[in-house]
Amino acid sequence: MYDEAYGAAIFYGTPIMENIIGAYCFYRISKPFMKNKRRAVYVGGAYFLIILTLYILPLRINAFTAYLIGVLAAFFVMCEADRRNYEQKAFLAVIFFSIHWFTYAMAEILYDRLYGFAENTDYMLAHSELWLLLYLTVSLIFLGMELLFMTVGIQCILRSYSYKYENMSKKELLILVIPPFMGVVGYRVIEYYRSFYIGQVGKSSAKYDFFSLLYYAVAIITVVVVIVIYQNIKAGQEEKLQNELLGAQVNSIMQHIEQAESLYEDIRSIKHDMTNHIITLERLYSGNKTEEAAGYGTELKTELSRITERIVSGNPVTDVILWEMQKKAEKKNICFDIDFHFPADSKINSFDISVILNNGLLNAIENTDKGREAHISVLSYRRNNAYMIEINNTFMGELRWDEEREIPVTSKKKKDAHGYGLANIRRVAEKYSGAMEIELKDGMFCLTVMLMTEQPF
Repeated sequence: MYDEAYGAAIFYGTPIMENIIGAYCFYRISKPFMKNKRRAVYVGGAYFLIILTLYILPLRINAFTAYLIGVLAAFFVMCEADRRNYEQKAFLAVIFFSIHWFTYAMAEILYDRLYGFAENTDYMLAHSELWLLLYLTVSLIFLGMELLFMTVGIQCILRSYSYKYENMSKKELLILVIPPFMGVVGYRVIEYYRSFYIGQVGKSSAKYDFFSLLYYAVAIITVVVVIVIYQNIKAGQEEKLQNELLGAQVNSIMQHIEQAESLYEDIRSIKHDMTNHIITLERLYSGNKTEEAAGYGTELKTELSRITERIVSGNPVTDVILWEMQKKAEKKNICFDIDFHFPADSKINSFDISVILNNGLLNAIENTDKGREAHISVLSYRRNNAYMIEINNTFMGELRWDEEREIPVTSKKKKDAHGYGLANIRRVAEKYSGAMEIELKDGMFCLTVMLMTEQPF
């Protein structure tokens, strides 16, 4: 009697443990794609509660339908917990549903083969009192295999799915769900004929089970390969867009260089005429034409101020960039502080510094909180053989991080171009064996770029 009670506990407890495994795996696959990671618990919890309710209630529905309802419920909870990119969430639900059935079928085939082999051994035939232990052991092995297969499958999917924060279009969704959908259709066909064969013969065919396992393994691999191809296409699109953005910045910097050359041409012209200006002033004063001399001096001072007001860093290109960024910030009532000095005594290229300043300051101006305390600062300094650039701006919002690329993503940036500016800054830093660091502290967004020079200072 005790054996029957324990057997019933194992029989009814195994599906519950299986549902716990499924809920955990649904949590795992949805977590990296959600803005608030903690809310992924709700997704797994909703899935478990729905499946458990359908399991307890005396409803006449098969397991396939029950799990479909559970996945749909978890999908709606996922959409409610993170209201964006619904196509991607639909894709995740389809992927989980298909992976669940593939891994379940693989574990069930291995379970049947193992249990059938063990119960027919001479030892078990001679020790029938151990059947309960055998049943428990094989059930635990079944749960372990299902957890292992599903975890490995999901881990492969998460690793291959690099651009987790990129929006998915409806066309992309349609293309991506075809392989898992066809895989599930194949699963239904295989399971139907397998159940029919077992019902007719009393046991499954070893050859049939082998090819079934092969089919499910290939189905999982196909899903992963499709995701890899999709991500490679995304990477190509991103690289193309990043190159276009960099090309636009190159054109902008070329314009800065032309303006800098024009600026320094004006300065050379003033220097060339300075002797004539001094002689003119001396003649005006020697002729007691004080008012005319004062007026001439005022005009000369104004002209000199107009030309030299941009000179702050020691490099004509960065001078123009800093001056233009300062004007943009002032138009938005943002206080702009500059303590920047170009490393003229190093081999750091002015173009690379321009990429850092352009991207960093544009991001700062676009994302600075507009208010009484709106503030941006840019400074540079030396630390041994490292040249440091810091760009800080007031920022009271929240950052959403792209964990794969380790850069923040903000909603204020241009569609499909988020993060490219920071990616270009990091590329310049790595060119000089340096690094880029981003942090939020005391209501400030702080971007620090380190470039290594060839000699210590």
